[in-house]
This record gives sequence, C-alpha cells and structure tokens, in this order.
Amino acid sequence: MNKLLIVGTVAFDAIETPFGKTDKILGGAGTFIGLAASHFNVESAIVSVVGSDFPQEYLDLLTQRHIDISKLEVVEGGKTFFWSGRYHNDLNSRDTLITELNVLADFSPVVPDHFKEAEVVLLGNLHPAIQNSVLDQLTQKPLLVILDTMNYWMDSALEELKEVIKRVDVITINDEEARQLSGEYSLVKAAAKIHAMGPKYVVIKKGEHGALLFQGENIFFAPALPLEEVFDPTGAGDTFAGGLAGFVAQSNGVDFEILKNGIIYGSNLASFCVERFGTERMLTLKPEEVRERLKRFKALTHFEPAYLS
Repeated sequence: MNKLLIVGTVAFDAIETPFGKTDKILGGAGTFIGLAASHFNVESAIVSVVGSDFPQEYLDLLTQRHIDISKLEVVEGGKTFFWSGRYHNDLNSRDTLITELNVLADFSPVVPDHFKEAEVVLLGNLHPAIQNSVLDQLTQKPLLVILDTMNYWMDSALEELKEVIKRVDVITINDEEARQLSGEYSLVKAAAKIHAMGPKYVVIKKGEHGALLFQGENIFFAPALPLEEVFDPTGAGDTFAGGLAGFVAQSNGVDFEILKNGIIYGSNLASFCVERFGTERMLTLKPEEVRERLKRFKALTHFEPAYLS
C-alpha cells in the first residue's frame, strides 16, 4: 500500500454562516486532508501539533480511519490552534474574527521514520519554513509533492515560499492567489509564470466555479457540482487537496490523465464537505455515496460532439 504524508494543522474552528453558527469544533487543514484521503486505499499519516485541551475523542476519530498520528504532538499544558470566522451571504467571502496560533507558534514537525519514503507528500497551508523542513527530512524523492499555500505567506514570507515552490511538483492555490504570485491577471499566463518557478502542475481553485489544472500546454477544467444547499465552505479546499493526493497515491503513477482524475475525485469529496458545518459531513460519509456522486460528475462533464466527423 502506498503512503501519503500529510503536514497541516489539526485545530479548533468556530464558524458562523447565514445558516447558523458553531462553538469550537474539530477543524484544521490536516484534519480535512486526512479525512478525504481515508476514502482511498492508501496508508496516511498526519504530522501536526495540538494542545492538551484537544479531546481524545477527536484523536480517536482519526485513528479509526486508519490515519497514523504517531507524530501528532500533544503539548502538555498547551492550547490548540484556534480559528474563528464569519462568512458573508454569498459564502465566497469571509471575515476572520479570531486567530490564535497557540502551540502552532513553536511547531517543529517530525516526520515518522516509516513515512520518510512516502510516495506522495502533501504540504498543507503552513509557514514555508515548516514546509521546507519536512522536505529536508525525506530520505528519497517522492512520486509527487503537493504544496498548498495562500496569500498570507506571499505577503509575509515570499522568498521562503519561492524556495519551497522550487521543490514541489504541484501547487494548489485559488485564482486571486495565482494572480498575486504571478503578477498576471490571465490565469493561463499566471499558470505559465508559476510553472517557471518549479512546479510541473498548477491547480487553480475557483471555489463554486470549479478548478483548473495546467501542465505546459495542457489544460483541464473540473466543474464544481451544483448543490441545492451549501452550509459551510470551511475545509472544502483542503478536502479537495486530500482527495487529489489520495487518488494519486492510490494510482501508482503520475501523469496529466491521473491528475485530471484526481481533481475530479477531490471536487467530488469537497462537494460533500460543504453540506454541513466543519468536518461533520466527512465523518458520516459512506463509500457508496461517494461512488453515486461520481456518476453525477461524469454526467455533468461528459458529452459526445454531435457534428464532428
């Protein structure tokens, strides 16, 4: 069984949307990625840190899904990373109300020995120095390294971020971040500029409008499934990345066709994530539901040209 190494936050979130609000609930990029990847035939591990306030039941939820948490550090007397946000009516924009780094401020990741040769590595949205330190601990080059980042690191740690970008195979960012990183408004031109920084594949996420995959002259568009109800978009991008990484790790190879399938599988899982608050929907998701919705994605995207000979 191939291995997937996940580096990302395991955290508390408090969320407010037009449909309601929550107190502190399970969240964090690493959590969403791990839950998504658990739907594939891969062995995964999360490298992260929490405080002693993090409930054992949440740790059990991860291990029950066969996620290795041997290097998920628990800091005695420490407090877990906490984020609180309020989404606007369109659910495409939000205001951050509280960010408390807590134990994450001094986080120094340690990769499990049995994952230092992982086939796929997903570097979740963290400081580029942390992402770089993870790559330094690997004992062989992975089949694929996926980087997720955001505009905050472009503003505060751009040169360190560029050093990480040189070392990865795939970068996943949203359209606004792609424009900022490249200095180009056209997403085609932006992807070409980002390619030149190092990554072979560029994935540009467009929220409810799907995602674009670029590899040189090759371009693929994956739509987002139209949904009757969207409760909470928190974690959808991380779920998307976890689905992408899980599919690739299961596939025993990497090329444009595999990546195309990967972003469809990631989009499929993300469409479930937004149906409830936080991780709630991902914790109840059944394999048969995933398979049935994949059929809807196929119907949404497949057609036979009628007038071409």
